[in-house]
Amino acid sequence: MANFNEHNLTDEVISSFANTPNQRLKFLIEETVKSLHDLVRRTELTFEEWNQAIDFLTRMGQTCTPLRQEFILLSDVLGVSMLVDAVNHREREGATETTVLGPFYVGEHRVKPHGANISEGIDGEAMFVQSRVTDLAGKPLAGAEIDVWHADDDGFYDSQKADYASHGPSLRARFVTDADGRFSFRTILPCSYPIPIDGPVGDLITATQRHPMRPAHVHFLVKAEGYEPLITHVFLDGDQYLRSDVVFGVKDELIAPVEPRNEAALPNGERVSGPWHLMTYDFQMKPGAGRVPRPMMAAE
Repeated sequence: MANFNEHNLTDEVISSFANTPNQRLKFLIEETVKSLHDLVRRTELTFEEWNQAIDFLTRMGQTCTPLRQEFILLSDVLGVSMLVDAVNHREREGATETTVLGPFYVGEHRVKPHGANISEGIDGEAMFVQSRVTDLAGKPLAGAEIDVWHADDDGFYDSQKADYASHGPSLRARFVTDADGRFSFRTILPCSYPIPIDGPVGDLITATQRHPMRPAHVHFLVKAEGYEPLITHVFLDGDQYLRSDVVFGVKDELIAPVEPRNEAALPNGERVSGPWHLMTYDFQMKPGAGRVPRPMMAAE
């Protein structure tokens, strides 16, 4: 006859999963049950608090759309995304540091020629990015594929906009390195911006009096045959939120100086009027294999 209580219930629940064929799944379920039950006991969770938690998770799911993933956002602001990244990239061996993929990667991007302007029709101060991809010894990696994407001058990604499906991508592209491992492109200067706060995650941020800001950055996803895929950001030096990123993604190595320039032409020879900015950053790849996480957003 069953007589479950706070002392024996956890073991009973764990034993109910004893026949799970997948041993890794079995282990993860058991550890999750232990952690959740321990949380309830340690905090003496009330019915009202548990109902509030269920309501919060329900609203999380209801907020998700093909162009918005609220659960990724929650994972980010709780530091779980960066913790998973850290656990899976413990030994970098001199390779460029990693960060989170983020919720605005939408899958494979369109290939553009070196020096291409990925910000056509977008307001903002001009910025030219020049970069190089090498192995750990500095040998250039030709044919590496680099996806880049970032927010506009108002802090929005193209996939956040209502006309995304009809207008297609902007401020995102793919480049392939030349024989010297180099690639470059023109864009606009990114700005710091708030994460979306019009949903349950925003309610959490407001209730805990945290600011919602991310420092200005450009996303890079670098792939080269024989090397681990590199998912990272490059942050703009001097941004006021570098030490308080709401998703904990900043690492000192990933902060790049952005030089103000006044020349009449960009490094690719394109004429430009007024001041512009130059970002230079090189990537070192770690030998090995791996895969890029499946994007949770709608593909382009």
